[in-house]
Amino acid sequence: MKKEISSQLYAKAQKVMPGGVNSPVRAFNAVGGEPLFIKSAKGCTITDVDGNEFIDYVSSWGPLIFGHAHPCIVEAITRQAELGTSYGASTELEIELAEKVVNAVPSIDVVRMVNSGTEAVMSALRLARGITGRDKIVKFEGCYHGHSDSLLVKAGSGLASLGTPECPGIVSGLAEKTLNLPFNDTERVRQLFAKEGNEIAALIVEPVAGNMGVIPPAPGFLEILREETKKAGSLLIFDEVMTGFRVSLGGAQNLFGVTPDITCLGKIIGGGLPVGAYGGSKEVMDHISPVGSVYQAGTLSGNPLAMAAGNVMLDLLSEPRVYDLLEKKSKKLCDGLQKNVHELEISAQFTRVGSMFSMFFTDQIIKNFDSVKTCDTEFFKRYFNALLEEGVYIAPSQFEVGFMSAIHSDEEIDQTIAVSLKALKIASS
Repeated sequence: MKKEISSQLYAKAQKVMPGGVNSPVRAFNAVGGEPLFIKSAKGCTITDVDGNEFIDYVSSWGPLIFGHAHPCIVEAITRQAELGTSYGASTELEIELAEKVVNAVPSIDVVRMVNSGTEAVMSALRLARGITGRDKIVKFEGCYHGHSDSLLVKAGSGLASLGTPECPGIVSGLAEKTLNLPFNDTERVRQLFAKEGNEIAALIVEPVAGNMGVIPPAPGFLEILREETKKAGSLLIFDEVMTGFRVSLGGAQNLFGVTPDITCLGKIIGGGLPVGAYGGSKEVMDHISPVGSVYQAGTLSGNPLAMAAGNVMLDLLSEPRVYDLLEKKSKKLCDGLQKNVHELEISAQFTRVGSMFSMFFTDQIIKNFDSVKTCDTEFFKRYFNALLEEGVYIAPSQFEVGFMSAIHSDEEIDQTIAVSLKALKIASS
């Protein structure tokens, strides 16, 4: 694999950007070597500046369900760009996308568009505190909800990859108001709410954990969260930035039949462009300015480029059998990967919810962050680099998720399975 131009660009980037990147996990710190610099992408493949082509299972970290540069989405963005890229004023496109979100997501009657998942979560927590008059927030170890101060406490994903247990710069008072529990531990949830329920503004959770790899909710777990928050007068917030429109048209809440008070969305509803959103019942959302007193604003919120792309994406997702197709392709890939590790007698655990999947190199049953931390990250490092050499690109961290697209062909999936077998042999030697 050629790396000359990427190496040159990385050297230049390190002089003008922290670590040479604009998001930490791109730096390849967890897997060694130097990051790729991408020149173009089409369908389910990406091509770097050295001309190396890779089958892509990162999908821009989830939103590209129909692959890179889908012609209908590109056409919508191009058409809108010719009319103007940003107005700082309202457009009909915002209404159209909001209506599609409201029609699809069970918990949302009213939605506010923002610019990122981090912004959506930050705003949702402020809303919950404003409604309840309480300060404390409950989250789960290993769940990442963006980089706002009160949530970078025992977060997963990039922090786990970098080996950073806590993040300097967070005001201690904020951290003290963030209560952490093990994911999937219903007994600890009940104990905490029995002790401090009347001080808790909200509990926030990824209904399918996706920032410590894929961890499905244990049977009854989400139902207990709904029960305990309702009993305490706290709000239940689902962070569906990753799962919203990915695991089903109505998100994980539709898949599992549990309705939160507030839902945070991102990634997919912008068709690959920067976007986020949070929403809930009219009663909840009427607390947001300009109707209510909880202030939140954004110059580029609902920007026309993202709204144009998002409208097309949600139209595509509404077509029959899309999720059946994603399920079929994802199962084919994961069955093949699982057969490989069994053949080589490698300790690995597989998890999958729809088109989100993970392979953990451990013999422990995966149920929370503690079990994830037992993974052999050195083995993953060797496996990742062997895959890369053979033209398969997965997230450069044991703690991230793989994403299937509707564009991956059977041939590309078969190729991935064959390459994975070879990479496992190399990683084992």
